[in-house]
Amino acid sequence: MTIRNIQDEILRLKKATNTAVLVHSYQNRDIVEIADFVGDSYKLSVDAKNVNADNILFCGVHFMAETAKILAPQKRVFLANHLAGCPMAEQMDAELIRQIKNSEPDRAVVAYVNTTAKLKAVCDVCVTSSSAVKIVKAMENDKILFIPDCNLGGFVQKNVPEKDIKLLQGGCPVHSSVTVDDLKYAKKLHPEALVLVHPECIPDVTAMADYAGSTSGIMDFAKNSDCREFIIGTEISIVEHLMFECPDKKFYPLSQKIVCRDMKLTSIMDVYNSLNGIENGEAFEIIMSDEEINASKKCIDEMIRLGG
Repeated sequence: MTIRNIQDEILRLKKATNTAVLVHSYQNRDIVEIADFVGDSYKLSVDAKNVNADNILFCGVHFMAETAKILAPQKRVFLANHLAGCPMAEQMDAELIRQIKNSEPDRAVVAYVNTTAKLKAVCDVCVTSSSAVKIVKAMENDKILFIPDCNLGGFVQKNVPEKDIKLLQGGCPVHSSVTVDDLKYAKKLHPEALVLVHPECIPDVTAMADYAGSTSGIMDFAKNSDCREFIIGTEISIVEHLMFECPDKKFYPLSQKIVCRDMKLTSIMDVYNSLNGIENGEAFEIIMSDEEINASKKCIDEMIRLGG
C-alpha cells in the first residue's frame, strides 16, 4: 500500500470509530495531513477539552496524551506510539517540589506543560511556551518557582523582571544542545535569513535571534513576515511544514541536531494500527484514576483560565 492509501484508510477509520486525531506540529508531514487538530502543546490542550468525538488519538508524546485525558476524562484517549516519552517531563521529582513549597509557602509553582501528571498535581499553574510570559504576568503571586526548563524559565524571567522567579536545573536536551557556533554557522550560510528560535534554547542563542517564541509563534512570525528567508531554531520538522505552507519563502534548520527522537517514533502506520486497535483493545489507552485526574487538572484549568 502507498502512503496515500494508508491515509485514506485512516480517514475512513476515524469516522468508523468516532475518533479525533490530535497531532503535535513536530510530527511528520504524512501524519499532519490526516489530523483533525494540529498545533503546539497549548493549542492541543484547548482542542482536547473541546473535541467532539468519543475517542482521542494523540500523535505526540505521553505527557500530551495524559493532558488530553485530564481535560477530557469522559473520553477514551489513546497514544499512537506507547514508547514516545519526553526526557524533560520526567526530570523533576514531586517530593522535591513539595519540600520547596513547604519551605517557601508564598512561592507559587509554575509547571511547564512538559511534565508528568504526578508533578502537575503539586503545582499551582501550568504553562506552555506560548503562554508562559502572559500567565506569569497575570498571576497574583510575586514569587514564582518555574519548573522544569531553566531556559524557558530564564526567558520568562527576562520578560517579567518585576517578579522573583526561582529556577531549577532542567530542560529540553534537544533544544539546549544548540550552540552559538551553530547559529553563527547557519547565519554564515544564509546571511539574509531571519533567525527564529524556541525559548527552550540556551539564553546565549535566544539573545542572538530575531524572534524567540513558541512553535506556533515561530510559524506565525514566518508566515506573516515580509522577509523571504528564515533560519528555524526548533524541531526540524517545522522547517518542512513551513516549506509546504509558504512555498514562496525559504527555510533552513538552525542545526541538524534539533530532532526529537521521541516525536519521530510515531509513524503513519502507528496511527493506522491504533485506529484499528481501538475496538479490540490493542491500541495503547491512557488510563488514569479520578483521583489522579482531579489532582493534576487544577493547574491545567488555571493555565486555560489565565492564558485564554
